[in-house]
Amino acid sequence: MRKIALVSEHASPLALAGSVDSGGQNIYVANVARQLARRGCEVDVFTRRDRSFLPTVFQWQPGVRVIHVPAGPSQFLPKEQLLPLMPAFGAFLNEFLDGQTRPYDVVHANFFMSGQAALYPARNLGLPLVMTFHALGRVRRQHQRESDLFPDERFAIEDELVEESTRIVAECVQDRDDLLTLYDADSRKIDVVPCGFDPDELMPVERTQARAQLGWNRDEFAVLQLGRLVPRKGIDNVIRGIGVLKRRHALKARLYVVGGNSPSPNPIATPEIARLSELAEQEGVGDLVTFVGRRNRSALRLYYSAADVFVTTPWYEPFGITPLEAMACGTPVIGSSVGGIRSTVLDGITGFHVPPEDPEALADRLARLHRDAGLRRTFGEAGRLRANRSFTWSQVACGLMDVYERALQSERIRTGAALHAAMPLNNEVVSALR
Repeated sequence: MRKIALVSEHASPLALAGSVDSGGQNIYVANVARQLARRGCEVDVFTRRDRSFLPTVFQWQPGVRVIHVPAGPSQFLPKEQLLPLMPAFGAFLNEFLDGQTRPYDVVHANFFMSGQAALYPARNLGLPLVMTFHALGRVRRQHQRESDLFPDERFAIEDELVEESTRIVAECVQDRDDLLTLYDADSRKIDVVPCGFDPDELMPVERTQARAQLGWNRDEFAVLQLGRLVPRKGIDNVIRGIGVLKRRHALKARLYVVGGNSPSPNPIATPEIARLSELAEQEGVGDLVTFVGRRNRSALRLYYSAADVFVTTPWYEPFGITPLEAMACGTPVIGSSVGGIRSTVLDGITGFHVPPEDPEALADRLARLHRDAGLRRTFGEAGRLRANRSFTWSQVACGLMDVYERALQSERIRTGAALHAAMPLNNEVVSALR
């Protein structure tokens, strides 16, 4: 039985996924904590208090507590503004970890700011530090350029974490390769452990039944985009693809966009909706694009199952949980050939890969699936089987527990070597050496 400190400074497991700063990392931390607890671990999740009414210690589920860390104002702040608050976060973390009757075995930090906050407590208390970056600053800067609002200081912090972490969890092969080539990471301490899905939460629903519950047209070819509404997710590329599909292929498709900062598609609460709506009008498909708003996770299987195809074409994607979720619901996926999508979606088997920011290529693949219902069924079934065989959160937790054990072993070896180096030689040893 291990005691694990999961540090996730901006992504609380209690948050509703789908808003600007609430997405894959929230889902990852929530499910990892839940699954570790089911395996007998005692888990504390440390996240910043962003609401004044949140208690410091909240017993969330059996074996899982959420610790709300007082760092900065108790209100929502964009994650790009949180870096100056990490010293306070780290000081609280050090005091809390050191004050427990039963000591922690491992600190698992998620995102570079969590790593920065956790590094001193881990060193001070002699705890192994496991690091999952979820996104790398140098990769983000390559793709987002001036839109990247994190300071250059991020790069040096990540360099230090790559050097000082006991183990590093890469979420896909591309993530590992980026660590090796852009950060000169030690390949011997990198473990590839993917993200996952919960089969009790996401499973196929008969398509006509799902559409009836959602009020969708029974016979319309439906394309789904689901996730955070931020520019890097490439939703504008999907809208352009729907436009090309209509103009070049003379085929209509209804695009449903699920996500946002409110349950209704409110352009004030979610400014990205206004930009995308204007783009849809410019593309001549304003009547074919429906913004749904944010939905609770309990409803997502209906959306995935109701769609003929799930499309996600981000510029870059460290992993990408939504393609897995769609596959789990038996829906074919068209995704950008980037990051984790390249690993999870098998091109020509569970869906198609397309280049990011290429609406013509996307439209060509949409047209093929539009015209071939048999291929959609084949891809959907293959995706469902692949997701269940390789990508459940239960399997992810097993992989992480193996990583924790390797981290503990490495820390024991390091501590033993340090003690040996510091041990004074007795007189007999000194005489023998002379």
